[in-house]
Amino acid sequence: MARINDNFLKLKAGYLFPEIGRRVAAYTEANPDAALIRCGIGDVTEALPKAVQDAMHKAVDELGDRDTFRGYGPEQGYAFLREAVAENAFADLGISADDIFVSDGSKCDTGNILDIFGPGNTIAITDPVYPVYVDTNVMIGNTGEADEAGRYEGLVYLPCTAENDFVPAIPEEKVDIVYLCYPNNPTGASATREQLQAWVDYALKNDAIILYDAAYEAFIQDADVPRSIYEIEGAKECALEFRSFSKNGGFTGVRCGYIVIPDSVFGTTESGEKISIKQLWSRRTSTKFNGASYPVQRGAEAIFSPEGKAEVAALVEHYMANAKLLRDACTELGLEVFGGENAPYVWVACPEGLTSWDMFDKMLQEANVVITPGSGFGAAGEGYFRISAFNSRANVEEVCKRLKALL
Repeated sequence: MARINDNFLKLKAGYLFPEIGRRVAAYTEANPDAALIRCGIGDVTEALPKAVQDAMHKAVDELGDRDTFRGYGPEQGYAFLREAVAENAFADLGISADDIFVSDGSKCDTGNILDIFGPGNTIAITDPVYPVYVDTNVMIGNTGEADEAGRYEGLVYLPCTAENDFVPAIPEEKVDIVYLCYPNNPTGASATREQLQAWVDYALKNDAIILYDAAYEAFIQDADVPRSIYEIEGAKECALEFRSFSKNGGFTGVRCGYIVIPDSVFGTTESGEKISIKQLWSRRTSTKFNGASYPVQRGAEAIFSPEGKAEVAALVEHYMANAKLLRDACTELGLEVFGGENAPYVWVACPEGLTSWDMFDKMLQEANVVITPGSGFGAAGEGYFRISAFNSRANVEEVCKRLKALL
């Protein structure tokens, strides 16, 4: 009989969002007439930008003509998209098109990157945390079992609390790999330039690598908040950055993202030899991935056109206005509220006496609103819940009314 990867058996009962889906499905089956509004999973709701639609239609037409048909594309991504990314997202930051690898989404990249890191690394994650960072480390065998609080043996947990503005303190011990996500999912917090410089200085001192998830950089409203880790001096020697078109361009169902790996980031072999991370990721990509589709990459390229930029700006403005409405409604109710200013998530302390899942069930059953329980993001998320601003304006206004009626 085929042997399975026993590490999968260490995973807690269910990934957060499927568990939410299970509870919602059970409730809607029992209450088919419930007018449910979903503010849980961070899925966009508005249509693709017109510039993206036009570019994808044109690309499909090209594939329908033998003279312009394209088959396999370059695994790293078409040069037209990588050049557009480098020119528009990383101008003056020393990032070239050759540093960019196009993929089918940053969620995949943050998990797949572990393919090129061997066993024995000390890995630090924030708490609360985007669950993919933890679960993929469990799957690959980088952890022991989970304790009663859900923390896995072998990981270094960096508490993110209201007291530290949800940006963790630099650890006293040495770690080899650290995950940072800013603007943050789930808390909506943003990191200052000084805080990120401290992390880069730590990584350089300890020969560590920062895995920096910047999926929500487009939602930053404060001009002083860095949009890229490469704005920080020294980051090109110690950091990889993950980016996505899912939230800013509405690509959650289209699927396209990219990872940035400068030439100057290295790891070491067991014998101590320095090896280029880009070299290993390029080899992994050419072996396991055939590239994002041509129409999708043409659509992503269109995001950087003048029309695309204007349409993306309008989408960001729409979702951030939703976040303000949700934030204001929770504040008026006397709840402790975070996020919603440089990110499309509002992080709210539960009313006294309610756990995160208590609040989830209360909102679902009494207000017909789906939120995300904070404890699903880690032990430090207990006592909070996340509301996503990805929705129509009418739905968000209705959620605000239901919140006020409920609380």
